[in-house]
Amino acid sequence: MNLDGIKGVIFDLDGTLVESSLNFTKMRADIGCPQHEDILTFVDAITCEKTKAHAHNTILQHELDDAQNAKWLAIGKQMVEKAQAHNLPMAIVTRNCRQATAIKLANNNIPIDYVLTREDAPAKPDPTALLMVADTWQLQPEDCLYVGDFIYDQQAAENAGMKWLLV
Repeated sequence: MNLDGIKGVIFDLDGTLVESSLNFTKMRADIGCPQHEDILTFVDAITCEKTKAHAHNTILQHELDDAQNAKWLAIGKQMVEKAQAHNLPMAIVTRNCRQATAIKLANNNIPIDYVLTREDAPAKPDPTALLMVADTWQLQPEDCLYVGDFIYDQQAAENAGMKWLLV
């Protein structure tokens, strides 16, 4: 991880800092979401409130089950330690829900306090959450690095005008 010119580092959570065993194929099947479709976009489009609530609860249960077992990834821990060694501010932007995120952070003693979940801003690849972090830090987006493991992470960083690293 090259930190030349970087003034702040934002991390994705699942697959970047911690392992995730979320089975998106099963999750989609459980709520009737086509396999090729983004699950959060699918749920947002549900018009029946009862069906939408059931879908949200199903996703939540999958996430909470996954959160109990999520462990630090060695590469994630190394990257956090490197950012700490450079005294850089750090944040997490995740598509996870707040509750599952809190469990993962607590169980692994992840030393990052500034965390935005899907309850705080539109989900990636929307750049809003990344831009909120840069704004809070009073940094230009191009001075921030977003580290993630999925195409949505790259797209969010590009949409925000940030440097990005795919792990």
